[in-house]
Amino acid sequence: MSLGVAFKGPAGIVLAADSRVTLTTTIPSSTPSQNMILPVTFDNATKLLRVKGQNFVGVVTYGLGAIGQREPRTPDSYMPEFEEELISEHRLPVEEFAKKFSGFFMKQWKSRMPSDYEDEPMVFLVGGYDEDAPYGKLFGLSIPNKPEPEELNRDTFGIIWGGQREISDRLVQGFDDGLVNVLQRTYSLTEPQKTALKENLKAQLSLKIPYQFLPLQDCVDLAIFLIGTTIVAQTFLVGVRGVGGAIDVATITRTDGFMPVQVKSIMGARRQVFRKRIAHSRDGE
Repeated sequence: MSLGVAFKGPAGIVLAADSRVTLTTTIPSSTPSQNMILPVTFDNATKLLRVKGQNFVGVVTYGLGAIGQREPRTPDSYMPEFEEELISEHRLPVEEFAKKFSGFFMKQWKSRMPSDYEDEPMVFLVGGYDEDAPYGKLFGLSIPNKPEPEELNRDTFGIIWGGQREISDRLVQGFDDGLVNVLQRTYSLTEPQKTALKENLKAQLSLKIPYQFLPLQDCVDLAIFLIGTTIVAQTFLVGVRGVGGAIDVATITRTDGFMPVQVKSIMGARRQVFRKRIAHSRDGE
């Protein structure tokens, strides 16, 4: 689940993600076919990843939130091990970093996940700057089905988002894949016709955003807008509310490297939260 955003702009890369991770637990029934699957959410996961010693690259993850079935672990929990593997490495080109990152997580996957797994993959967007390069690069990879990094928005600027993307799709594209699927079923469209329809809708309905023109601040604002709007909209919906918690954002530029813009921090007792809960309970009495 979740929602991750990567923005390649002329002034830098923006990476953003929410903080909710969703696990599922099964409530057994006397009749196995009637077992209840219950989603459980935690709102302090870190999906915006940085690696010590590699200061001009960063990663956003979405999709499957953890590796392992008995003892699931989030990608962030593996960062110390990955950093140890790169401890002797100098600044890596973005593509080479993405390949090492993918190899590391494929190794974790193979040792902790069933070989016949066919559900949601774990997706990573890797962004950063090669040394002396004028503009940044974005790569996407998916564990375990597409581990080879693929460059995104090559020779162009733009925004990539993934996860629970329906609301962002509607905001930016003017529609989501549900519309295309309905039209395909209604009018018996072939796959090539469906693809052509989708591209036509994008051309006509997408917001006219000049990505190549946007300053870095506007790129940050747009990324926060998409994730924040999804969080708010999901509070009204019946279904899996997979996007929530704090929104973590960082920029990567050719001069300053990885710079946190807003990231959650560890806190002590959150007294305001407790006071609100106590007040609500008293009001209920």
